[in-house]
Amino acid sequence: MQKENPCTGSAPKSWWQTPWSFRESLAVVAGFILVGWLLQLTIGDFNYEIIRFPVNATLLGFIFLIVLLITLKHKSAFFNWLSGIPLSISTIAGLLLMGLIMGLIPQVSPTGYSHDLLGFDAVTCSWAFVLVYFLTLVNLSCVVARRLLHFSWRDYAFYLNHVGLLLLLMSAGMGAADLRRYVMYVEEGNTEWRVYNEDKEVLELPVAIKLTDFYMEEYIPKLAILDKSSGNAIPKAKPQMIQIDTLQPVFEIAGWKIEVKEYQHEAIRNSDSTYRYLPMPGSCPAVLVTVTNPKEEVEEKTGWVCCGNFAQLYMALELNEQLSLVMTRPEPKLFRSDIVVYTENEKKVSHQLEVNKPLSIDNWMIYQHGYDVDRGRASAWSSFELVYDPWLLWVYIGLWTFIAGSVLLMWEGKKKKGNRDTLQIMNDDVKELKSNS
Repeated sequence: MQKENPCTGSAPKSWWQTPWSFRESLAVVAGFILVGWLLQLTIGDFNYEIIRFPVNATLLGFIFLIVLLITLKHKSAFFNWLSGIPLSISTIAGLLLMGLIMGLIPQVSPTGYSHDLLGFDAVTCSWAFVLVYFLTLVNLSCVVARRLLHFSWRDYAFYLNHVGLLLLLMSAGMGAADLRRYVMYVEEGNTEWRVYNEDKEVLELPVAIKLTDFYMEEYIPKLAILDKSSGNAIPKAKPQMIQIDTLQPVFEIAGWKIEVKEYQHEAIRNSDSTYRYLPMPGSCPAVLVTVTNPKEEVEEKTGWVCCGNFAQLYMALELNEQLSLVMTRPEPKLFRSDIVVYTENEKKVSHQLEVNKPLSIDNWMIYQHGYDVDRGRASAWSSFELVYDPWLLWVYIGLWTFIAGSVLLMWEGKKKKGNRDTLQIMNDDVKELKSNS
């Protein structure tokens, strides 16, 4: 016989006695995670390929059908639990646990396979994550259905917030199966539509790219003094690399005074020891400097220093038997590709593609990926990352709907708080009038 609770005067509720509360909800989520780990140990990572379109769309329809059937029994304890706060908080806790693991353990690439038995190094490909994600979708769908059973226009902020979140989670999760990434290499003046997949097989894409021109801007390079025995810049504790500045031509590195006499960003070798300005493919930065060291008895050194490239040999200025003044390779400031994109439906789009400025066309996002680093400005080809994501539009719609609903919920909360404060002030005034009278 169960003992009565001295605070409530009733017997304590046993496990799995309806209505289920937080402990049962947490136990269910923990059970889903445990089952996910067991599946991970036995069959390995979850393969998103099995839910590619149209399977993912069918699966979404199946989830909605389940929620609809459960909603028909909306007065049951099971529906109240599925659409209740305890399960919502428990699923959020499960997702937070997955996020914590992702933050603490380095993750392999999205297309890679987990090397951890429980999938901790590829959380989004683990069965535990997939099962908790599925339970979250069912819970959120039931929450929306429960509120729609008692529809009211006053709950517009709630509808926007929760429907937006549901759309965001569904499209981002189910769309992961249809997401494709490729890298395409295109030579200047040529048109390319072929890429390699993960198995190094040639694929023909429904989109083609013509590279009309590649353009690059570079930062002015830096000067450093190297220890020839170790190849390291000095000082050893804190190596110094000073960017060339023609407006402030005199600077110092570890006691060595360096004065810039002439700088050419596009130069070619004029003789064995001199350079001249000539803008052409294969030219590179060169600087004429004078170096002295007031603290040491060394003679003044004057000469050209060049970083070199695929066409020009590098040149260093020998300071003594141990040290040399050298120039670093210029770092890219900006690089872009002038391209023309062709699609299957006969679209033709000209675009200047830069880093962080992609082109969106027919469910494809095209990013500037790379170039021939050895040739730099004279690169004869450019590489592009092509990302195919037909669900991306729905992800954005869900995201912005969720944000709008969140802002409106905060605004509604402040308005209700203001109304309560006004009502409280009015009550206080009435009480004060009564006391005065």
